[in-house]
Amino acid sequence: MFVKTYNTPQGPLVAACDAELLGKKLKEGVIVLDLDKHAGFYKGERTNEEKLCELLLQSGSANLVGEKSVGCAISAGLAQKSDIRRINGVSHLVILRI
Repeated sequence: MFVKTYNTPQGPLVAACDAELLGKKLKEGVIVLDLDKHAGFYKGERTNEEKLCELLLQSGSANLVGEKSVGCAISAGLAQKSDIRRINGVSHLVILRI
């Protein structure tokens, strides 16, 4: 997985993507998630599930793509399976803390 953290006025934003998905373009109907064009948004450091869970617990919001990345949010209790959107069968989750 790749993870990149952004500092925002609302707290850290964590962007994470399963490594094998970078460079792909997911499309379902009018929804397009271009992980090639926007790879730089997600591609920071390589990480493992334990470290990503720690970052998510400290974040203000998150944008996660892929089974492993989204699974970390579920494991950390930050989301439920019903919160996950699937695009071409790939898990996508946005977490906003207000």
